[in-house]
Amino acid sequence: MVSDRAYLKGARVGAGLERLRAEVARLLDIFRSGGAVLVEPEALQPAEVLLDLYGEEIRARAFMASDDRGEMMLRPDFTVPIVRLHMDSGAEPARYAYCGPVWRKQEAGSKRAREYLQAGFEVFESGDPARSDAEVMALIARALDGAPVDFVTGDMGLVLAAIDALATNPARKAALRRHVWRPAKFHALLRRYGVEHAGLVERRAAMILARDEGRLPAMAAAAGPAIGLRTLEDIDWRAGRLAIEAATPALSAGEVDLLEAVLGVEAPSGAALDRYRDLSAGMPGLRAAVDRFAARLDALEAAGLDAAALPFQASFGRTALEYYDGFVFGAVAPGRPDLPAIANGGRYDALTRVLGRGRGIPAVGAIIRPEALVALTEGME
Repeated sequence: MVSDRAYLKGARVGAGLERLRAEVARLLDIFRSGGAVLVEPEALQPAEVLLDLYGEEIRARAFMASDDRGEMMLRPDFTVPIVRLHMDSGAEPARYAYCGPVWRKQEAGSKRAREYLQAGFEVFESGDPARSDAEVMALIARALDGAPVDFVTGDMGLVLAAIDALATNPARKAALRRHVWRPAKFHALLRRYGVEHAGLVERRAAMILARDEGRLPAMAAAAGPAIGLRTLEDIDWRAGRLAIEAATPALSAGEVDLLEAVLGVEAPSGAALDRYRDLSAGMPGLRAAVDRFAARLDALEAAGLDAAALPFQASFGRTALEYYDGFVFGAVAPGRPDLPAIANGGRYDALTRVLGRGRGIPAVGAIIRPEALVALTEGME
């Protein structure tokens, strides 16, 4: 399961390879102690599945191939392959452990590895999600015990609940949810729906009026020869969407400020919970997510962690692959900018419903990067 290559620093030989193998064996033993079954999903995954989930943007991050089965993708991480494996044939509840390489494209000149190991632990289990979240994080903390790492936590469920609580139409909420993992695009949309709404309506008024009066074909013809693949039907559909947007009231400044406040919380978890309780007074739709946050802190405390002191950042997890929809956490090595995050994980209930074609199960998991952990702890014996 562990190849003769390490993927953080290139090839390993001799003692370096032996240490890496020993570290992987140690991690898998810990994961198995949590009741996990060892699995090894296929390295090549159907590209269609990942493209449907993440859009064409995933091509910039993944290695593509094709054969008689169609377009394939070298797995960019393990979560989607593990969910596919479970939803296709797994019994419930189930726990899985794994270790193997993943592949991600990097920008020219980047020192980040294109191929590296991930060792992970995944839990598919109905019942008490707070307890499962706490169990997974506690197991990762046990696996990293003694390593010089700092943990950070977040909660995508709070962010998504705040979006759903906005007094606006479903199309806007869907757009904000779709781009919540792209902060720059997300905040541009929020401005467009709020303070910039009137100006955008004014600039697009001519196109909307032309569509309403049946003059859109003439307007398009007057603009000159068609460039690109967009058809007149595409233009008409877009103009229709603009008309709906123009007729939708702008988000109030208060709503935008409240959503920005939800996204801006950064504090120890106990203080963050108090802040969210205050914010929920002005956004009742946030209360259920705040209650889940409180229950998880209780579960983390019961699992032996100092829950109230755990650093919380509402923005944490917003630039990861877009499947986390609840609790998220990571472990980073302070003072080691040369290393990626040593571990990260979170809850991804919605992903199981997508890959299960409507049949889902609550799920949470995490990965550790063995090579990064070895590099961090070398010389600490």
